[in-house]
Amino acid sequence: MAQHWQSLVDLQKLAAWMDLQGLGSGTLENVHALTGGTQNVLLRFRRGAREFVLRRPPAHPIVDGTKTMRREARVLAALAGTSVPHPRLIAVCAEPSVLGAAFYLMEPVNGFSPIGGLPPSFADRPQWRTRMGEAIIDALAELASVDHSAVGLGDFARIEDYHAAQIARWRNQFESYRQFEGWSEPTDLRNLALVSAWLERRTPETFRPGLVHGDYTAGNIMFRHDRPVVAAIVDWELATLGDPLMDLGWLLATWPDARGASTISTLEIHPWQGLPDQDALTARYIMATGRDRASVTWFTVLACFKLCVLLEGTHARACAGKAALDLGQELHAAAVRVLARASAWITGDCENSLL
Repeated sequence: MAQHWQSLVDLQKLAAWMDLQGLGSGTLENVHALTGGTQNVLLRFRRGAREFVLRRPPAHPIVDGTKTMRREARVLAALAGTSVPHPRLIAVCAEPSVLGAAFYLMEPVNGFSPIGGLPPSFADRPQWRTRMGEAIIDALAELASVDHSAVGLGDFARIEDYHAAQIARWRNQFESYRQFEGWSEPTDLRNLALVSAWLERRTPETFRPGLVHGDYTAGNIMFRHDRPVVAAIVDWELATLGDPLMDLGWLLATWPDARGASTISTLEIHPWQGLPDQDALTARYIMATGRDRASVTWFTVLACFKLCVLLEGTHARACAGKAALDLGQELHAAAVRVLARASAWITGDCENSLL
């Protein structure tokens, strides 16, 4: 993305818009793209004495990029008065007239992602890694405590038939892959139908709705450099309303196992020794939120079901020549691992007693 941002962000138009917003004066300096897993454009720059980060959709987003930016900015604005660690919103341009799509400006986050190799201060302290895992849960508990109606998000998404709609949506998504020439349902994903049926039989009857991040993994958490404290939860593009236990399930579906291996290799943390296991994470979350402990397994299996379908989508497109074949094969292997984790939890064979 770094080599393409110039065609998507006209710095003169951006500066003129910032003038109208009263956001400094003069030229934009030290403009550079930020790296990360996101496909969105992230630019950091300085204007006068203040630094900014711009976020806008890519040239060809899968969904309406302008709508996504508006929703992200709305969530960040709603979180401003809460204790949830998040990037602070500065201003939003909701219309595409300036840069061709909606965008917003936020304050830079002074922190690092724990994915991959940890910095020495963390790598050398197992107790800091324990605290990292606890801090990830504490931040998630803060999010679960947000009164979405009180912060202006009461109409942010529909929540009728939430649980059943989740199962149906992702089952239909998987079936839609049959349109891709060259793809047929892989035999190593044959248990997906059994997982779907298990979810239907054990669907929770009630829930307490709340704000859901939608992609709560270690890859979307930034930590302070000086101590194991969450600096910000980032990438809010999938935020919605639902059952906050969905975020816990998503975290558990991708959390490193006793060998330090994640179902998604790009979400592994090294070194991993000292990180809390799934039981410890869940116990801390339930204690902090008072959420239904009996539903944790269901949401974790649902997260695996959803993640498996998403991963296999790239494989299906690769089979039809619409994505790189090596990437498709890599993500198919990850889908198989995710499904195996769900199946193990369902049958009670998981090494973690809670699940």
